[in-house]
Amino acid sequence: MKYRRLGRSGLKVSEIGLGSWLTYGSATSEEAARACMHQAYERGINFFDTSNSYPGAEEVMGSTLKRYPRSSYVLATKLFFPQGPGPNDRGLSRKHIMEQCEASLKRLGTDYIDLYQCHRFDSETPIDETLRALDDLQAQGKILYAGVSEWTAAQIAEASRIGKRLNLRPIISNQPIYNMFERYIEREGIIEQCEQEGQGLIVFSPLAQGVLTGKYKPGQQIPVGTRASNDQTNGVINSYLREDVLQCTVQLSELAKELGATLSQFALAWILRQPAVSSAIIGSSRPAQIEENIKATELELTSEIIERTEKILSSISHFAPLR
Repeated sequence: MKYRRLGRSGLKVSEIGLGSWLTYGSATSEEAARACMHQAYERGINFFDTSNSYPGAEEVMGSTLKRYPRSSYVLATKLFFPQGPGPNDRGLSRKHIMEQCEASLKRLGTDYIDLYQCHRFDSETPIDETLRALDDLQAQGKILYAGVSEWTAAQIAEASRIGKRLNLRPIISNQPIYNMFERYIEREGIIEQCEQEGQGLIVFSPLAQGVLTGKYKPGQQIPVGTRASNDQTNGVINSYLREDVLQCTVQLSELAKELGATLSQFALAWILRQPAVSSAIIGSSRPAQIEENIKATELELTSEIIERTEKILSSISHFAPLR
């Protein structure tokens, strides 16, 4: 496993991270989830990501990682989405941040969270209130670093400006969706803004909900037992299952074969070609998937391969999946 600094901070995270969205605590059995986390840790993955909005995920992840020295892994979680019916049970107010940090600490069974992330931007709360609350949590030692997820370039820039003016600890990361089919962070200047502010990108859905594994074929039925066949988890992936997108996966698979790699390894290596990316978060329901995906860190992509990839992807350049 290789490791990269998370932005300008001194924190080092594995190039491949393990997430729990739509898997642990819900669609994947607890036994399978624990097996995947153990495999990930033993193979050098040190970055584990979850959220208070993923049902049961914090409990499963926290209890599984307890067998390892706390200093040996980086535990990340998030807050923003509703946790109850009340008007203060959501967002990024000081009240919600403080209360949800305590709740996550209890569910995770730990004394501190390495990276605490704002899952979305809260237009109803002043940015300075959010930043001050995160800074206070760091001063208390309950979180070590703060990050954001799916913030725009303008929101990241504004938060940085306010944080510097108030002399607060900086936001060190942004977690956006990024894969071969979803590239808005390139078009909207988010990569450049994060680099300017010293924030590392921790990207989620690098395999496009599993479409970039090659398991979904054009003109064929959705395989039984896959994420797309599960009504609990297929809300986003269905938007990828278009004929033109699946035709692209066939061509990309052929290109991957030339490199002696699988499509998923190729897709992850394509993500990691970006120096601004600190880690790509994968999901897994079987340990074998982790074993396959971590090999992506060994794959080097030449400029010729990148050019051929861009030519294949140009046919769906206007495609935008659900987010």
